[in-house]
Amino acid sequence: MKSAPLTAIVLGASGGIGGAMVAALRADRRFGDVHTLSRRENDFDLASEASIAAAAKKFDGLEVDLVFVATGILESSLGGPEKSFDALSAAAMHELFAVNAFGVGLAIKYFSPKMPRNRRSVFAALSARVGSISDNRLGGWISYRASKAALNQIIRCAAIEFGRQRKESIFAALHPGTIESDLTREYARGRYTASADECASQLLQVLDSLSPDDSGGFFAYDGAQIEW
Repeated sequence: MKSAPLTAIVLGASGGIGGAMVAALRADRRFGDVHTLSRRENDFDLASEASIAAAAKKFDGLEVDLVFVATGILESSLGGPEKSFDALSAAAMHELFAVNAFGVGLAIKYFSPKMPRNRRSVFAALSARVGSISDNRLGGWISYRASKAALNQIIRCAAIEFGRQRKESIFAALHPGTIESDLTREYARGRYTASADECASQLLQVLDSLSPDDSGGFFAYDGAQIEW
């Protein structure tokens, strides 16, 4: 018996990785519907709970097999990542947390109820290896590191809570590597691990390899689990 087509929603679909993920999903014959949300296309704002709630409401009645959050910010409106605590400000921290952590938590609040209760489903969000506390040996980039560490904890909490209701659900934080994009161009200095298209393909392979026993984990683009 042929399986029904899968449904996906990509949040942050107009960014480098987000756009590549949309293209990869639409090329994947398992997926019938791939819905997109972004500030550029439909004024979707991951820093606004009202925007997230309104966007989710448009999908009422739809069961979603994959929710992929590709939105993230490295810089605040006040400047780039801090090199020391002297550069730290509450305003900059709030900007990064609003998107990288608060927004992901609210996306879980409003979109995860659309994940089916009796079959496999995935909620994945882009994190970053620098959000690993165990792996931090250089310091700096305080707001970005901390916001991604908070994202990881939010994913872990979601895996525990929703795992009780949806036994086949998987929540995952993903490190995409250093991908050439507007987000990284100023800081990567040519140290790229893959193109956005290659990254999307790698991340889909990682997600395909995960089981409910892996839910709540933090995984790199090559499938390796990252320490918290």
